[in-house]
Amino acid sequence: MLTFVGLGLFDRTDISEKGLRCIRDADHVFLECYTSLLIGSSREELEEYYGKPVQPLYREDVEQHPDELLRLAEKESVAFLCAGDPMVSTTHADLRLRAGARGIRTAIIHGASISSAVCGLSGLQNYRFGKSCSLPFPQKNWFPTTPFEVVAKNLAQNLHTIVYLDIQNERYMTVPEAVALLDQMAARNGTTIPLYVGIARAGSDTPIVRAGTGSTLASAEFGPPLHILIVPAGLHDMEREYLEMFAGL
Repeated sequence: MLTFVGLGLFDRTDISEKGLRCIRDADHVFLECYTSLLIGSSREELEEYYGKPVQPLYREDVEQHPDELLRLAEKESVAFLCAGDPMVSTTHADLRLRAGARGIRTAIIHGASISSAVCGLSGLQNYRFGKSCSLPFPQKNWFPTTPFEVVAKNLAQNLHTIVYLDIQNERYMTVPEAVALLDQMAARNGTTIPLYVGIARAGSDTPIVRAGTGSTLASAEFGPPLHILIVPAGLHDMEREYLEMFAGL
C-alpha cells in the first residue's frame, strides 16, 4: 500500500488527523524534499512528532529510481509525504501510475495547498486564475522566458497567474528576485507588468502579503522563505478592496 500524504503549508502541525494516523501506522515513511518544504519544521522535528524515522527523497530518487520504494509498498504500508497537497502544486501522478502498473494499492490524503491558500491571503478569486508557471534561477548562458510568456497569455485573457519560485538546495528565490526577473523579461518584450502580489510564509502565524508595482515590491522586505508571487489581471472591486485592506495596495 502506498499512501500519498499532504503535510500542509508551513510546519508539522498543519497535517490532518487522518494523515497523522496514516504516518504513525505506516511501516515506512518517506519525505519528498525537492518540490517544496515545510519551512517551519526540520526533518528531525517531524521524526519526533511522528515517532518514527523519516527517509528523505530527492528528485532523482522519485523520478528515476523509485523501485525500492515501490518494492516496499508491494508488501508493506508506505507513506509518501509531501508539503502542500501531493497532487496539486506538488504533483506525483507519475509515481502513482507506476505503483498502479505494479498492482500496488494507492490512496491520497490531501493537505492544504498553496494554490488555494494564495486566494484566501490575497483575496483574488480562484476561478480567475489561468495557467500557473515556475520561475527558475537563471544559469550561465540560460535565461528562460517561458514564465513571462505564461503571464502574458493570462493577462491577455484577464486571468491571474500564480508564479512558483525556485528552490535549489538551501537557496530559495525571494519575491524581490522574482519581480526583478519578470520585469526584465517584460522589458525585453517592450512591455511592463503593472501589478504584483507577493506572499511569504503562507500557513504560518505571521504571513506577509504585499501588493504593488514591480519597483515597490523589488525593494520590499518579505523576510524568511518560502515566498510565492502572483501577477493579477484586472481586479474586481472586491479583489481591489481586499488587497487595499490586507496587502497595502
